[in-house]
Amino acid sequence: MPVLEEQFAQAHKEVSELAGRPDNDSLLKLYAYYKQATLGNASGERPGGFDFVRRAKFDAWNGVRGTSQEEAMQRYVELVHKLRGEC
Repeated sequence: MPVLEEQFAQAHKEVSELAGRPDNDSLLKLYAYYKQATLGNASGERPGGFDFVRRAKFDAWNGVRGTSQEEAMQRYVELVHKLRGEC
């Protein structure tokens, strides 16, 4: 497994070990980068206006549209390190 993929997998494990719950903006970024890294661009219809959580997640993921898998992995790893206080 290449180094970046190993770092990504490790960062994914470390998210559940964070000392505190990240703020909503950070959670949405983690979600978006993870989905982009694993599935690529967001697809399907944007959830309706009253489904606030799903709509926010979709918008965050769609906001990183066009980001390569490698770049999304790198951003995810960097964000996890930042949340752990390592940056």
